[in-house]
Amino acid sequence: MMTVDALRRAYRSGRRTPADVIDELIRAAEAHAAWNVWITPPSWARLEPYLKALREEEMDEKPLWGIPFAVKDNIDVAGMPTTAACPVFAYTPARHAAVVERLVQAGAIPVGKTNLDQFATGLIGTRSPYGEVANAHNPEWVSGGSSSGSAVAVALGMVPFALGTDTAGSGRVPAALNGVIGYKPRVGGWPNDGVVPACRSIDCVSVFTRSVADAAAVQAVIAPAPAAQGAPDRVVVPSGMATWFGPKADGFRRAFARALARLEEAGVPVVEESLPELDEASAMLYEGPWIAERWASLGAFVEAHPGDVLPVTRAILESGRDRLASDLFRAQHRLLDLRRSVEEKLRGAVLVMPTVGGTWTRDEARSEPFATNRALGAYTHHANLLHLAGLSLPCGNVDDHTPFGVTLYVPQEREAELLAAARWWVDLAEDVIAQSGEGELVAVCGLHMRGMPFNHELVDLGAEFVGVSRTAPEYRLYLLDTEPVKPGLVRAVDGAEVELELWRLPRRAWPAFVQKVRHPLALGKILLADGREVTGFVCEAGAPRREDITAYGGYRAWWERGRAVIS
Repeated sequence: MMTVDALRRAYRSGRRTPADVIDELIRAAEAHAAWNVWITPPSWARLEPYLKALREEEMDEKPLWGIPFAVKDNIDVAGMPTTAACPVFAYTPARHAAVVERLVQAGAIPVGKTNLDQFATGLIGTRSPYGEVANAHNPEWVSGGSSSGSAVAVALGMVPFALGTDTAGSGRVPAALNGVIGYKPRVGGWPNDGVVPACRSIDCVSVFTRSVADAAAVQAVIAPAPAAQGAPDRVVVPSGMATWFGPKADGFRRAFARALARLEEAGVPVVEESLPELDEASAMLYEGPWIAERWASLGAFVEAHPGDVLPVTRAILESGRDRLASDLFRAQHRLLDLRRSVEEKLRGAVLVMPTVGGTWTRDEARSEPFATNRALGAYTHHANLLHLAGLSLPCGNVDDHTPFGVTLYVPQEREAELLAAARWWVDLAEDVIAQSGEGELVAVCGLHMRGMPFNHELVDLGAEFVGVSRTAPEYRLYLLDTEPVKPGLVRAVDGAEVELELWRLPRRAWPAFVQKVRHPLALGKILLADGREVTGFVCEAGAPRREDITAYGGYRAWWERGRAVIS
């Protein structure tokens, strides 16, 4: 799936139509059923009325005309059940939630409802009777939650953006673990009407995208505000950060150190600041009186249907049953002091933290549901209580199968600066890479991908995996008459999107890499779904072909046919 801008350009040129995109989306949802992304999946019957309405509207009058988006299933979409991942709780609303209504009025299409940790209680992605949501990059590992399905829908390229919610990190944690952007506006910045509450006073609707520009486009529709100018004068990092956990703890720690080193190489002041306020606020979220707010919203349902709520969810909610009102007032008064202190320390600065300090396998999350969940929120729990806006950005990788993300935070009154700071961060990262001679992107769609027989040729030359991407819908993929069988990527009028991988190859290694390219393959420019052009493997004209495998969506899907992708 393209970005918003690229998809609008494809519509304007006539290369694609909204109906084409919906057809591909329905097929993609079916192909990825094992990931448990959807509770209410996209279907023609539900979406035809939206397509009909688009035919009567002018594209230039609707900033999101024809753009499909997914909706976390605790946010109302008219005519689609809202379950909050609890079947007995389900109801079918007659009206859209306020955020959905604004997007629909802008021409966007709500295509389905995504899976979540039940009642948005969890950061893990495994707490749903509709199945555990698998990580987009490595299905044996957790996807993060509670907005798990929305993050994975974007990461797998099904939709350009998806709505989630964020109370303790639900719009940031799954973004980082699946390699996408997660934007959490300030508390109260986007309307919560039509959203099943988790902790009503600090709940936020959030959005997952694959570009900062798309996050800005959604923000402009839901809550337009003047664009901020300039950049922060420094980056603040909390001193003494030591929350690294799980089997890949060292990799996460090193990835964050690399991110900060790149900023310093670019001349950005990186300042360590003592911020005990963050830990104190984090502790209040589940150890303080705010857990009582969750019980106030959902306690009556839990007491009436104890057997229909997952045990882990019920235990968390019931822990708020006996809190005292005096505890709440004491905590609120203390929070005012903490907020003022943090605002002063971040004056003119942006706070940067790892989004998560590690990850877990799904087996580990099942065996230790409370400890693993709490660890994932170590760097996110504080934000809403301290009224910080946050944006999680992909920032390299821990290893071939694990993305790494950082989150940028600013106080709520400076929310408009956040997206500007995010663009600044992305631009800096690209500039540093270009100036350092670290390498250039190469696209591979066959035997050079991870886990494939020729992948070692890239690794041996020092290439680093960047991520999974897709071509523009202008290609077909064929099996070639070679030994071993290789795929050939060909540009075609009747093309489709094809999955590929992006690797960053050191410039010094390019001559050696070019020598390894053999007929009938060649290196040429490939147009990606997001509008970029990169160098990659293409097929020479006239090469003998065995079979058209475009319908699989990529070589890996063909390679794995007949195998169980997820146990």
